[in-house]
Amino acid sequence: MTNDWNTRTAMVHGGTARSQWGEVSEAIFLTQGFVYDTAEAAEARFIETGPDEYIYARYGNPTVAMFEKRIAMIEGAEDAFATASGMAAVSGALTSMLKAGDHVVAARALFGSCLYVLSEILTRYGVEVTFVDGTDLDQWEQAIRPDTTAVFFETIANPTLEVVDIEAVAKLAHAHDALVVVDNVFATPVFSRAISQGADVVVYSATKHIDGQGRALGGVILGSREFIRGTVEPYMKHTGGSMSPFTAWIMLKGLETMDLRVRAQAATALALIEALQGHPKLSRAVYPGHASHPQHDLNTRQMGKGGTVVALELAGQPEAFRFLNALKIVLISNNLGDTKSIVTHPATTTHQRLPEAQRATLGITAGLVRLSLGIEDEGDLIADIRQALDAV
Repeated sequence: MTNDWNTRTAMVHGGTARSQWGEVSEAIFLTQGFVYDTAEAAEARFIETGPDEYIYARYGNPTVAMFEKRIAMIEGAEDAFATASGMAAVSGALTSMLKAGDHVVAARALFGSCLYVLSEILTRYGVEVTFVDGTDLDQWEQAIRPDTTAVFFETIANPTLEVVDIEAVAKLAHAHDALVVVDNVFATPVFSRAISQGADVVVYSATKHIDGQGRALGGVILGSREFIRGTVEPYMKHTGGSMSPFTAWIMLKGLETMDLRVRAQAATALALIEALQGHPKLSRAVYPGHASHPQHDLNTRQMGKGGTVVALELAGQPEAFRFLNALKIVLISNNLGDTKSIVTHPATTTHQRLPEAQRATLGITAGLVRLSLGIEDEGDLIADIRQALDAV
């Protein structure tokens, strides 16, 4: 195994460990436990687990380990811990490192469940959380204190597609020895440069682009070996948020084609936004990879491409619903990063539990729709979206 491989090669071969049978496709070790030759061997393994030694599937598994090694190689991280879902990754990364009295600074534009973890769960146990406008470096500078333990943000905000400057925020955080934790789902492992830009911990919902085919829930936490094995692993293995071996196998298969899928999806997203510029039914057409985005230059420096998701804003909820209901190819659902194109109305689904005033502050209007581009024919998708807009 080599770290000199380019991304696409690492996505196919990274971390592979073959059994004595020499299988081509990675093996699924669908077992919850492992056998020891002797009682002494069991005792020794519980004292210290060696390389390629396992105790229990909640602690580790050969198939899961292959996924962890492969995604760490792709991301440029020392290590990774695979989790049962994306939210298990977010909550596990934060909860494992924090204690009562700690202070966290977080961007206010976050997925609803991330907001719940920060504002409801962590504060319940004595963690102080300060929310800032993630795009305003002055707010970050004012909020980060000498006793700040960590900062947390989505590198591209869900669903408004604001871009946070990783390097600049990391510089401010590291000046006070705070860890930088980023949710990197919209950037994807294909375009991510988060660790080289200063992030200490990267989390993904593997449900999205990594699987990318609507099959399984999963997540992953990436960082230094000391953080993953010394902080995250003890917490996760005792609280039960580990990834199953079958899910890990699905994610390994997803990684093999992710580079091809994501690049095609990003190209379609850009073509769509270019086709919709100035459309009379839209007040905004938002995509970080297009020159019309206010942070286009930052996005280009940070990840090169704009990702697979666009945001479209219509006049209001009735217009948004008519648009969704008129679509023939694009599916109404609440996932993203899938091979199938998916549209979501955040104000009534993923972010509907937020107070109206908070949604307004975040820019989640009644007319905003989030559109995740799939791998269907580009021309077919653009035609479908145009005819649905005509129906508004």
